[in-house]
Amino acid sequence: MPQYRLQTLLEMREQAEEAAKQAFSEAMRELQKEQETLRKMQADLEKRKAERKAKVQAYMAEVMAKGVGVAGLAQMNRFEDRLKAEEAQLALDIERQKEAVTQAEKNVEQKRFEMAEAAKEKKAIEKHKENWQKEVRKERMAKEEMNQEEIGNTLHLQRVRAAEKAK
Repeated sequence: MPQYRLQTLLEMREQAEEAAKQAFSEAMRELQKEQETLRKMQADLEKRKAERKAKVQAYMAEVMAKGVGVAGLAQMNRFEDRLKAEEAQLALDIERQKEAVTQAEKNVEQKRFEMAEAAKEKKAIEKHKENWQKEVRKERMAKEEMNQEEIGNTLHLQRVRAAEKAK
């Protein structure tokens, strides 16, 4: 069978498809990493809120038991405000992380599209190669039929001539 004239292009499309699959896989790993970071940040925020509430309640129980003065309550309010500020900062970080997750999701979709396009382009060349191979087989079969017909005609002609000479 002759060499397929677009074999190099087929190989390039196969490499492009493999590269697109790798890029998609990397984008999926990045998305999972970003989502895991977001989950950890959200869990940390919830933990901090619970710890703050527990500390305030413990302090208030202590105040009720011993009777701490106004300065102690002001100090506790400053401490609680500082914890709330840290939580607010973490909430802002969570919002930024949500944006990072959204961007990673968009990247995954882009890579999925690119992977599908690369597969489609490769499939088109593969289909062309299949059709080319069918055509080559068809031509070869036609040549073989022609050769067989020529051989048959030659043998028939020899028999006819031999029969004429015998007469």
